[in-house]
Amino acid sequence: MSMTDPIADMLTRMRNALDRQMPTVAMPHSKMKVAIADVLKNEGYIESYEVLPGSAALAGAPANGTPATTGAASQAKFPTLVIRLRYVGGRRERRPVINGLQRVSSPGRRIYVGKREIPWVLSGMGVSILTTSRGVMTDQKARQLGLGGELLCKVW
Repeated sequence: MSMTDPIADMLTRMRNALDRQMPTVAMPHSKMKVAIADVLKNEGYIESYEVLPGSAALAGAPANGTPATTGAASQAKFPTLVIRLRYVGGRRERRPVINGLQRVSSPGRRIYVGKREIPWVLSGMGVSILTTSRGVMTDQKARQLGLGGELLCKVW
């Protein structure tokens, strides 16, 4: 089955992993997902990310030799993006740095904003991620460069 919105899938996987307090989340690789992960890393929302080649994804397969049907192991022939999530607090008070992820523009309804229409997220406490003619960037950087573009998502 083909995926109609890979960015929404990425955000949902991250949201689910944060709810379960998982240290990492794996997903199929794409250049757009890597660009979004890079923005999240630069803003301090995630620890790190890496792209594993297709054969390295087999490391997640079960030891008993049975083939896995879900997760990174089922996508063994394709590159996998692994994101290391960030948490704050001690062992019992551990909370995710990301409190919310919201997809704004979707394949069926693209949302484009001009440089003066870029929305603030929680009065500047969060970040909007845009794709512009100069690449994927935060709302603050787009305002500095005087660029508008497609509003991909909001993170807070």
